[in-house]
Amino acid sequence: MNKNTENVSESTQHPSANDYHVPVLFYECMDALDIKPEGIYVDCTFGGGGHSRGILERLNENGRLYAFDQDADAKQNLPDDERVVFVPANFRHIQRFLRLHKVQKVDGILADLGVSSYQFDEGDRGFSIRFEGPLDMRMDRRQALSAADIISTYSEQQLHKLFEKYGEVTNSITLAKHIVHQRKQLPVQTIGQFKALISSVVKGNPNKYLAQVFQALRMEVNDEMGALKEMLEQVPSVLKTGGRVAVITFHSIEDRMVKNFFKQGTFEEVEENPLLSVEKELILKIITKKPITAADAELKRNSRSRSAKLRVAERY
Repeated sequence: MNKNTENVSESTQHPSANDYHVPVLFYECMDALDIKPEGIYVDCTFGGGGHSRGILERLNENGRLYAFDQDADAKQNLPDDERVVFVPANFRHIQRFLRLHKVQKVDGILADLGVSSYQFDEGDRGFSIRFEGPLDMRMDRRQALSAADIISTYSEQQLHKLFEKYGEVTNSITLAKHIVHQRKQLPVQTIGQFKALISSVVKGNPNKYLAQVFQALRMEVNDEMGALKEMLEQVPSVLKTGGRVAVITFHSIEDRMVKNFFKQGTFEEVEENPLLSVEKELILKIITKKPITAADAELKRNSRSRSAKLRVAERY
């Protein structure tokens, strides 16, 4: 699990554009996608538009880019480029929206699962422990469930499981029990109220602890694992033969899910039995035997890139 949980995908200046940022593993992603000038590509997580800008620079006038982002604020970063179609939706609906735009197959798919710096730096979005604001964390503000709702309504067992699974919080049982007991007396609608509510059970480094708790809540609010699973399941149907999918993850749960799906088309570890010879139809060819990580230069420039892992596969 990534311990620097407040990850940001975009934080360093693009050398040729001061108003944009270079996302994590930018050049590695561009190389991995093996971009065809006339190709059709999908950026599943448009955010600040850094990856999309890189793809567009490599497309000719016939190329097309479909940029997905469930956060309505991301639309303000759209370049004035007729080759781009912005899709204001979660990437879990990738096939549905591509078909709505009369696209059956694409040449490449990119998904950067990090949270954007904009989301972290806007206090009223509730993603960061650094600001006071509503305990929100919804990437898509059209949805009903917020982090405050989870803290106020989830059972002790539900809270324990999400803190343990998504945050690897060391005392997740104690934390869940404490929240359920204390919320009867104290309202929990803001970041400040939540931090005060759990202050007596914080263990170790407070910032690290709170970052792990916030990560777990964010992943639950936005059903990040469910969305990733649904997107990956659609990749074989959406990619052309020879098309590539590149996914940047920031912690072990995501990385394991991507690794297993690329390798065997499932999300669980499959033990090899030497006594059984089962022919499996391989759909994806793994391009990265080991995940690509940030080079020393990027690590020095952007410490938040240290937990990023890029895995790439190609459609048979």
